[in-house]
Amino acid sequence: MSAGDKLPLAKNRSDEITAEDAVRVLGDAAVAAGRLARGMRAKGLKTWIKGKESPVSDADIAADALLRERLTAAAPHYEWLSEESAEIEGKPSHRRRWVVDPIDGTRAFIKGQSDWSVSVALIEDGRPIAAALFVPETEELFTAVAGKGAAKNDTKIHVSHRSALEGARIAGPAFMLQKLEGRRLRFESVPRIHSLALRFVRAATGEIDLAISSRNSRDWDLAAADLILHQAGGTLTDADGVNIVYGHPGAQHPPLLACGLGLHPAALAVAGKIFADTAA
Repeated sequence: MSAGDKLPLAKNRSDEITAEDAVRVLGDAAVAAGRLARGMRAKGLKTWIKGKESPVSDADIAADALLRERLTAAAPHYEWLSEESAEIEGKPSHRRRWVVDPIDGTRAFIKGQSDWSVSVALIEDGRPIAAALFVPETEELFTAVAGKGAAKNDTKIHVSHRSALEGARIAGPAFMLQKLEGRRLRFESVPRIHSLALRFVRAATGEIDLAISSRNSRDWDLAAADLILHQAGGTLTDADGVNIVYGHPGAQHPPLLACGLGLHPAALAVAGKIFADTAA
């Protein structure tokens, strides 16, 4: 599905939308929210700080409201979790949940940089089954359905086939890359991609071989990229090789790595050293 495409919504026999229907809703909503935010920035943003140090803008709030309207209209009985609410809403016993980051990379967005995204996913029993990530500055729409592969603007994507870290293209926080350099490993350092979801998705396309993150990411940062990466032949795990289970709104995840399955053993071999004593 390319940016802007719209197809009619259907229901399966249990009156739940299928994952294929969900990805259409997610993609359409992500594109609309991203274009709304981009347009608001062009006219001038209102910004403030939430919590201790997290920036937010009126575009974050507007995009969140649009996503809530579109997604809950498609399945109003599903749970809802967004960065802008940070708590689960809806029927607490439901197996499915919309997980939303209306602007991932808000600092970059506010500064007028290009590496921000809209990241949305549908979770079932702790794992994503449909996902979309839209990059408004480049009009890239990434989508995935569990068991159906991943695509960028309707073209299938796949992780790189690299199996060794030597010479790999690696993206992540500078202090973590410095730890790799300290191991006398030769690799190409990729400038940090401020949207964490987009950083991991760039590994799904093979544009980079390994993406890493420090601790304290949240479900909304990860869910869409997680599915896109897995459906592109990769994986997203902690230093022990364990996949993420989504479902606890307050959960802060440990340092993570994203890469192709062929590179995963080599990445895990150095992950403990890279991730040790990392800060948020």
